[in-house]
Amino acid sequence: MDRSEPVPLPPDPDFDAIDIRDPVWIIMDDGCRLAAKVWLPPESHHRAVPAVLEYIPYRRRDNKATRDHQIHAYFAAHGYASIRVDMRGSGDSEGVLSDEYLPREMADGLAILAWIAAQPWCDGRVGLFGLSWGGFNGLQIAALQPPEVAAVITVCSSDDRYADDVHYMGGCLLTDNLSWAGNMFAFNSCPPDPLVVGPRWREIWRQRLEHSGLWLATWLRHQHRDAYWKQGSVCEDYGAIKVPVMAVSGWRDGYTNPVFRLMERLSVPRRAILGPWGHKYPHQGGPGPAIDFLGECLRWWDRWLKGRDNGIEAEPRLRAWMMAPSSPLNANSPGRWVAEEDWPSPRIGERVWRLGRGILLPPEAVTPSENVATSIRSPLSVGLFAGKWCSYAEDEDLPWDQRQEDGGALLFDTAPLPEEIEILGAPRVTLDIAADRPVAMVAVRLCEVAPTDRSARVSFGILNLCHRDSHEAPQPLEPDRRYTITVTLNNIAQRFPKGHRIRLAISSSYWPLAWPSPQPARLTIHSEGSQLVLPVRPCRPEDEALRGLGTPRMAPAPVTTLLAPAQRQWQVNLDLGSNRVALQVINNEARLRLDDHGLEIGREARETYSYKNNDYATVRGAVTQVRQFERGDWTVRTVTSTILSADEARFFIRATLDAYEGDVRIFARSWDEEIPRDLV
Repeated sequence: MDRSEPVPLPPDPDFDAIDIRDPVWIIMDDGCRLAAKVWLPPESHHRAVPAVLEYIPYRRRDNKATRDHQIHAYFAAHGYASIRVDMRGSGDSEGVLSDEYLPREMADGLAILAWIAAQPWCDGRVGLFGLSWGGFNGLQIAALQPPEVAAVITVCSSDDRYADDVHYMGGCLLTDNLSWAGNMFAFNSCPPDPLVVGPRWREIWRQRLEHSGLWLATWLRHQHRDAYWKQGSVCEDYGAIKVPVMAVSGWRDGYTNPVFRLMERLSVPRRAILGPWGHKYPHQGGPGPAIDFLGECLRWWDRWLKGRDNGIEAEPRLRAWMMAPSSPLNANSPGRWVAEEDWPSPRIGERVWRLGRGILLPPEAVTPSENVATSIRSPLSVGLFAGKWCSYAEDEDLPWDQRQEDGGALLFDTAPLPEEIEILGAPRVTLDIAADRPVAMVAVRLCEVAPTDRSARVSFGILNLCHRDSHEAPQPLEPDRRYTITVTLNNIAQRFPKGHRIRLAISSSYWPLAWPSPQPARLTIHSEGSQLVLPVRPCRPEDEALRGLGTPRMAPAPVTTLLAPAQRQWQVNLDLGSNRVALQVINNEARLRLDDHGLEIGREARETYSYKNNDYATVRGAVTQVRQFERGDWTVRTVTSTILSADEARFFIRATLDAYEGDVRIFARSWDEEIPRDLV
């Protein structure tokens, strides 16, 4: 851990002095009204102050009410007008939300910024921040260069909507694509609050039910990196971003790689923090240690919105938690904070291992020059213990002991390490590879193997081999032809202790993290020309004196009443009678009453990913959600269900949406879609 103490912040002020306004209506150019909540510091009644904006579709009044208040009230208590807006078609806002990051979303964002800057309590300077969706559109709006935006904090987001988002990875279809589509299907089915919008609530709700659409079908119609994905990908022109950017993520999250690209390719003042967390804000993230993230945000806002010279520019550009071997059950992640003055860091070198017969050989190893060819056609069970692509770092959704996966993979191990090795950056694997099918994928896992033989996944990468040269114009493989391909694994900081081994595991499938190829493929790896390259980081003595990042602080949570606890399960089931294998995920949120306005909310969510007899034609994913809202005699409920399956030529989507007012079903719709597979 850091030996120095964090820079102290002033004692937390009187949060009761904050002026909270909800709802505040912001009218768009087409007359659509967006619902906002505004937290104003006491001084804003006497002088204008800078503002910060979070602009997302996750329902400010109920679903994110607790989290929002803890963050926004904290910023307001420290001198910022803090604004949280329900996106068009979400929460209590009017209109319809029909997809992510559309031009209409950007236009609304610009209108919101102009409205904020025109308020008497705002001095015209606005910071954009957000986790995930709000992190994405913060970068996207900044790239449009509105005059109001002075700085950005983006958390768990991406600069590239195709290469590093929930939809595709390495040209392979992620099942988080189905999971996320099912989640937004449910969100878009929810009504506004009649207490806020009045008698029009049914009209607004009906419009959402009829017109939000089936996003999964849209995403599956764009299987390559085309104009659809380029729109909203700031990597198309990093130079368009002219304001300072702080980028944050966690090693268990799916969005680590964009942080490194932003540090390398932006030309503005920038900073990165990468911790051991999942897809959460770092003051709430697990596994720990969580940090005083809101304090770090204040330092960023103070420098770029208030112009205070607080020394943040003199600090190292990149702070990262160096992971250490741990048990999967640890509540905290062993390790320490390290830093690099710049990124890419000139301090980091490359160490190469060649692939041999089940071993990883250092370049200096004297071995016969013969080419060793090994092959694998993996069972679909490889991946059942992979966890989620985008983990929330709950105990259930993290990768388990990788020995559960290794029986269906080719393994290459180093000898026990004679000395400790630490890496920081993106490992790379170059393979001399052939496949016996025109469409095939390869999954590569980097593992740390303890003397007990426990195997922990450090990083991984997957590649649709048709995308070996391009995500925009993939080409089928010539069966049994040898290709030289490179798989870049996710960025990571990891310590490999002396006496432990480094393992490379290669498989031809990784279900259910990624959808399998149309047919099972046999991969043949030739040792000649195949290698693992690790970004080795030498120790940096200055790390011992790094400023500490503190412990979490936030505003007190609003009062809620727990009506039923959350329920989370992550189960792998094998029915030996039917030979059906299923990963079943239950993620039911706690049922709560929000005491300030009496609304009761609940969510039930179930996902199942299954197959039978190792038959690719039986692979299936299903997502069901139930959303419930109740206050007095007002009760509404929506039920959404999405099933994705495939044959060799097509994807099949079966989806249903049912909405109830009381016990009466007031809306029902079903979808039955077939979408051709295009080298996926």
